Amino acid sequence: MSSTRYKIPWLTMNIYCFGRNLTTASCCLPPVQLPTHKEAHFWYVLPQEVKCTNLLNRYFEILSPCEKENVLRMRGEELKKSALLARALVRTTLARYQTNCQINPTSLKFRKNDYGKPEVDWQYTDDRSLPPLHFNISHTSSLIACGVTVGSPIGIDVEEKQRRLKNDILAFARRYFSPHEVEMLAHIVDPELRRQEFIKLWTLKEAYVKALGRGFSASPFNTFTIRLRDHVVKGGIHVPPDVISKEAEITVEPSGDLKNLSSNWHFVLLELIGSHYAAICIEKDNTNAV
Repeated sequence: MSSTRYKIPWLTMNIYCFGRNLTTASCCLPPVQLPTHKEAHFWYVLPQEVKCTNLLNRYFEILSPCEKENVLRMRGEELKKSALLARALVRTTLARYQTNCQINPTSLKFRKNDYGKPEVDWQYTDDRSLPPLHFNISHTSSLIACGVTVGSPIGIDVEEKQRRLKNDILAFARRYFSPHEVEMLAHIVDPELRRQEFIKLWTLKEAYVKALGRGFSASPFNTFTIRLRDHVVKGGIHVPPDVISKEAEITVEPSGDLKNLSSNWHFVLLELIGSHYAAICIEKDNTNAV
C-alpha cells in the first residue's frame, strides 16, 4: 500500500493513491480514515496481478444479485474478471472507511441519479450519521480505479497512454472538442506529442463530466474548454516509484450560458505506473466559485 500527496497552486488538495492490490474479501476490513475536507482518495488495482481463483470467487460472493448477473453476462473471461474487480473494488473500498458502525461490503446499497451516475444509498442502514461519501469509478482493460471524497462530488477517468485512435486525431477532435482545444492540438507538429495531449484532454474532460454527474448527453465535450499548463514535479513529496506527480494549472471554461456547467472545480492529472493517465476532478468550495 502506498500513498502520495499533491498540491495545486490555488488550494492544497490532497490526493492519496492506494495500490496496487485489492484487499481481502473479508467482512473485517482494515479501517481507513475518512478523507478530510477537500481531500480525495484514489484507489486502483491491476487486474493482471489478481490471479487467485479462490479470492476472485470470494469477491463474487460479496456482490449483489444484480451485480452478479451483470458479471456473468459479460462475454469472455477477461471482461468478466474486469467487471467483477470493478464492483469488488467499490464495495471493499467504501466499507473500509471508519464510521460510527462497521460496514460489511455485502450490505452496501447503490442507486443511480437521474443521469445514471452510481451513488451510495445509505437509507437502508441503521446509522443516520454516516458521512456523505462520494465515489466514482473508471477502468481500462489493464487498470481499474475508484476515487472517494466526503461531501464533495468527484469524477475520475483513467486512460492508457498507448491508446490508439482509428480516426485522425484532429478530425476526431473537431467532432468532440472545443475550438480552442482543436487549435491547441493543431499547433503540435509532432504526431506522438499531439496524441499524448489529446489523451490528457480526453481524460480531464471525462473526469469533469463524471463529476458533474449529468452524463455525456447533458454535458457534451464541445460545450466546455479544458486549459492546462503542466510540468513534471521533480523531487516531489512522498512520490512512490510507480506514480509520477504532475503539478498543473488546469481550468475549465463553459461555453455560452449553459446552466448545467460551471468552472467551480479543481483538477489533478496523474501518470500511473508509467502506462496510464488519471484525471481527478472535485468541486471547490462555493465561497471560492469563479
